[in-house]
Amino acid sequence: MQKAHEVDYTLYGDDMQFVEIGLDYGESIIAEAGAMMYMDSSVEMDSIFGDGSNKDAGKGLMGKLMGAGKRVITGESLFMSSFTNKGNNKCVVAFAAPYPGKVIPMELTDYNGQIICQRDSFLCSAKGISIEIAFQKKIGAGLFGGEGFIMQKLTGDGLAFLHAGGMVIKKELLPGEMIKIDTGCLVAFTKEVDYDVQFVGNIKSALFGGEGLFLATLRGPGYVWLQSLPFSRMADRIFAASKKAGGESKGEGSLLGGIGLGNILGND
Repeated sequence: MQKAHEVDYTLYGDDMQFVEIGLDYGESIIAEAGAMMYMDSSVEMDSIFGDGSNKDAGKGLMGKLMGAGKRVITGESLFMSSFTNKGNNKCVVAFAAPYPGKVIPMELTDYNGQIICQRDSFLCSAKGISIEIAFQKKIGAGLFGGEGFIMQKLTGDGLAFLHAGGMVIKKELLPGEMIKIDTGCLVAFTKEVDYDVQFVGNIKSALFGGEGLFLATLRGPGYVWLQSLPFSRMADRIFAASKKAGGESKGEGSLLGGIGLGNILGND
């Protein structure tokens, strides 16, 4: 018997997508705070302790605190937002991510009930999906993984929605097949995939190539989702551009570059 609520959805947009979730009476969707875009008047919003999956039921107050407290380690809040249809008719609620990219719908039953994902990639999920941290057991991933050190584990039998920057590609790895990627470009992978972080093996490339000292290595079998534009990479470029500009207008949008019209015509 399915434990997660059976919701349906529609994706809108191309490069800046959002997802609209359809809820029957009593159905709920769980999301990170601040992800909601709009909702019908019959949808009731509430803050809940943890992820609402009831996985810590029967463990007492301390058990629930420990379960929800694991989210704090990933940099998330103890509380999540719950959206429930309280009306008689079908209602919708929509969610959008804070930067350009794609929304990735995942039916967890298609992937043996579990997906490992970057902690910032989770957007929302049907109520009943368990959302907890997934520590990487390998020393390399633990010490040098950066974004990949502490990841989230989504477990259950319903729909979950991830968000990724830029374009998204899903790759199937055959048994023993390995791929090396930038840790920031990794969005998610199935639980069968063996994940580690390794030194690039070439000091000159690491220092002068601009790709960093470490790469994530993923070995099949399983599925891997990659993003072309990690938010951290986009933020670094924006920050670098703002420092270069020095906070002043340099006339980059003009054919005359830094030469102002007033400098050509004179000050009179």
